[in-house]
Amino acid sequence: MAKVAFIGLGVMGFPMAGHLKEKGSHEVTVYNRTASKADDWVKKYGGRSAGTPAEAAREADFVFTCVGNDDDLRSVTITETGVLAGMKSGAVLIDNTTASAEVARELEAAAKEKGIGFIDAPVSGGQAGAENGVLTVMCGGEEATFDKAKPVIDAYARMVGLMGPVGSGQLTKMMNQICIAGVVQGLAEAIHFGKQSGLDIEKVIDVISKGAAGSWQMENRYKTMNAGKYDFGFAVDWMRKDLDIVLTEARRNGAKLPLTALVDQFYGDVQAMGGKRWDTSSLLARLEKK
Repeated sequence: MAKVAFIGLGVMGFPMAGHLKEKGSHEVTVYNRTASKADDWVKKYGGRSAGTPAEAAREADFVFTCVGNDDDLRSVTITETGVLAGMKSGAVLIDNTTASAEVARELEAAAKEKGIGFIDAPVSGGQAGAENGVLTVMCGGEEATFDKAKPVIDAYARMVGLMGPVGSGQLTKMMNQICIAGVVQGLAEAIHFGKQSGLDIEKVIDVISKGAAGSWQMENRYKTMNAGKYDFGFAVDWMRKDLDIVLTEARRNGAKLPLTALVDQFYGDVQAMGGKRWDTSSLLARLEKK
C-alpha cells in the first residue's frame, strides 16, 4: 500500500481514483477544483480530500493528475499551490491528462529539479474503461521510474506500456486519436451508404464485422449510430482538443495528416450542429443532416 494523491475528478479521474483506493488498497487523498466533487468521492470511497493540489500531494509517494489541457495541467502542478510545491523528493508524478509532449517535457524538467520522478501517462478506453478499470495507459519516462509506478497504475489499467522517454506517452496517444478519427469517419460513411442503399444495417454489420473491416468502433458503436444516439462516449469537444494537439505536433515534426485534418473539420461541423457534447461517433449525424 502506498500514499497516493489524485488531482482531477472528472468522468475519468473519479473512477480511476476509486480503483486506486479499492482495487489498489492505497491511501488516497483527492483534490478537485469543484470541491463538491471531491466531497462526493470521499463519501463513495473513503479517503480524504484536500484544499489545494499541494496539500493533497504532501507526503504522497505517487501523485496522479487527470485534468483538461496543458494550461489546466500547469495550474495544478507548477504554481505555488501546485503538486510540485508539496511533493517530497523521491516521489513520482504520473500525468494521465491527454496533453502535449511539450508540456510533458516541461513538467519532467520541473520535477527533476526537486528530485521527483515524472511519467506522462495518457489513457485510452473512455469513461467505460475508467469505470471498469481496464484502461490502456501509454507511458513516457525513465525505465526505473516506470517500473516503480507501474504496479500502482495497474489498479485502473489492463495494459500499461513504456513507449520511450518523457513525451512518448503523449505522442502515442496522438497516434491513437489519429486512428480513431479515421476509423469513425469510415464507419459513419459506411452506415450512411448502407442506409441510402436500403440495406439492413444490422445484417450487414453482423457479416462485415467478422472480416477485415471489423474494429472496436464497429463492434461498440454501430448500433447507437444506426439509432441516431450519440451519448455513449468521448465528447466531440474533447476530440477536437486532442486533434488540435495532434495537428500542432504534426506541424512541428513535418508529418502529413490530410485525413486527420479533414475529420477535425468535420467535427467542427458537428459542433456547429449543437453536438459539442455528443460522442465521437456523431460524424454520422453530419452526413445525415438534411
